[in-house]
Amino acid sequence: MLTARSRHLAAVAVLMASCAALQASEDSIPPTSLSALQIVDQIRIHDKVRTEELKRYTALRHYTVEYNGFSTKLTATMDVEVVYDAASGKKFKIVSESGSKFLCDKVLKRAVESEEEAAQEKASTALTPANYTFQLDGSDTVGGRPAFVLDVVPVSPSKFLYRGKIWVDMADFAVVKIDAEPAKNPSIWISRTEIRFTSIKTGDFWLPDQNRSETKVRIGGTAVLTIRYGPYQFEPTTAGTAASTTVTVNR
Repeated sequence: MLTARSRHLAAVAVLMASCAALQASEDSIPPTSLSALQIVDQIRIHDKVRTEELKRYTALRHYTVEYNGFSTKLTATMDVEVVYDAASGKKFKIVSESGSKFLCDKVLKRAVESEEEAAQEKASTALTPANYTFQLDGSDTVGGRPAFVLDVVPVSPSKFLYRGKIWVDMADFAVVKIDAEPAKNPSIWISRTEIRFTSIKTGDFWLPDQNRSETKVRIGGTAVLTIRYGPYQFEPTTAGTAASTTVTVNR
């Protein structure tokens, strides 16, 4: 006969098992046994839920570019206000710029324009089998949280796609880290570009934290573009009510 303590431990074990099952896929497949395509499908499902809950946010992005080459160092910075609305999408507004005018015009403003264009092409930039092939490459830990590691290869050489690795949070199925290079070289003057992206959980939502691109120029020199995101002010809706919250991302 089970003692009261044994019954209590058994109940706790059942509760823990039930909580773990809620974090598995819709078919109750344990996370460790998911295939690459099942993980990608869970990304889509969870992203859809987050998109439905996150109705609006504003953020101030900080863009910095540094160029070193031929004994020359140029820098430029730009602050951009971003307003996201679930109904109308993203709107970008440059609020300040300083440093090299050439880098502001040719690099930073073009980076903002590229993001605006990509925001209008969601289907062609999404992490789906239509745009990428995926292969599971094991697991890792990011920010103290377990994550799947996937190799991603673009189906076509689009300027909006990339090839490399992505890290997917095992509990929330959010892309928390990307190490990659563009699927298409944007210029004959560029020999290689390395991209590192990270996101961070702010409240109930996963939002961009930092994007760093390092580009090697064929005629010499290196350009590093860094985008730091936040702080965020977002308005999630829960049970039909809206609440405004400001979340500062600590770096």
